[in-house]
Amino acid sequence: MTTTTPASAPPETRLKDTWLRRQLLTLVIGFVVVAAFPLVLGEQAQTVAVRTLIFAVMAVGWNLMSGFGGMFSFGHAAFFGIGAYTGAYLLVEHGISPWISMLVAAVLSAAVGTLIAYLCLRYRLAGSYFALATFAFAQMFLLLVQNLEVFNKTEGFNVPILPRDSWWMLQFEKGSPNYIWIPLVILALAVLGTIFYVRSRPGQYVQAIRDDATAAASLGIDTMKYRLIAVAASCALTAVAGVYYVQYYFFVGPEQAFGSAVSVEAIVPAVIGGIGTIWGPVLGAAVIGPLSELINQLLRNPPAFLEFLQGSIGLDVAVYSVILILIVIFLPKGIFGTIRERWRK
Repeated sequence: MTTTTPASAPPETRLKDTWLRRQLLTLVIGFVVVAAFPLVLGEQAQTVAVRTLIFAVMAVGWNLMSGFGGMFSFGHAAFFGIGAYTGAYLLVEHGISPWISMLVAAVLSAAVGTLIAYLCLRYRLAGSYFALATFAFAQMFLLLVQNLEVFNKTEGFNVPILPRDSWWMLQFEKGSPNYIWIPLVILALAVLGTIFYVRSRPGQYVQAIRDDATAAASLGIDTMKYRLIAVAASCALTAVAGVYYVQYYFFVGPEQAFGSAVSVEAIVPAVIGGIGTIWGPVLGAAVIGPLSELINQLLRNPPAFLEFLQGSIGLDVAVYSVILILIVIFLPKGIFGTIRERWRK
């Protein structure tokens, strides 16, 4: 039995191998660069960096289901909230480590998300109807948590602060670089998983289903199965982001976990960066995270020629929204998607 050498391999195989090496090299370089951030960032900038990394993990998770899978979700707050409340409840009530909570939350969220998606797909909800259904489920979870005593209703959970550093409980001294490195590792694993998922048979099948479900079904592809695989992976990853959110902010309430703003925070980075691309959600989060903080700082302490803007209520939200609209108008395929298209041309 002979072994095919790289030089004699089919052009398509060599092209795929080159693509994989390029993606992995980009991931390694990006990881090393961001890992050095805690050495140069101040405390406030570290907070922005952590929030940006959480956004990025959420966006990568949302992109698996909505970008590659073509099932637009406007209710990812449900899965983020399941993760956040699972982590908070197990820690506060039973003293269980967040590392274990991440696994429990991922499984629970994947199961709930798969059930929701199955019901939607079973009754042929697609497009805007599917998005509205996911939004409705997220709002249902919000109302349930607000009215259940076991989850402290509207008060939420406050995570007890330990007097010393603890890797097992994911608590460190304020400003510790560990708070950046841990979500960075989670994000790197999420991107790595996405790279291999896109190359895998389930990843190829779900993209074919996204492009033309009827044609894919006619070729014998089990459309329901491969869609649900994408949904399960997406929900599990989003739940992990929810667990870490609670560990960093030491608090979670119904609105912080299940509010519609949470779903928007998962969607916007992916849309701005480029839906259905590997690096789009990461690049989008890298732009959106610092952008909102920069606008707030600029309008809170404006330069001399903009002093008339100081104290204007809601102006930061208006400016932020206008910038997002301009990005969508002039970069309809997202930042990464547009750059990639022009590079190829």
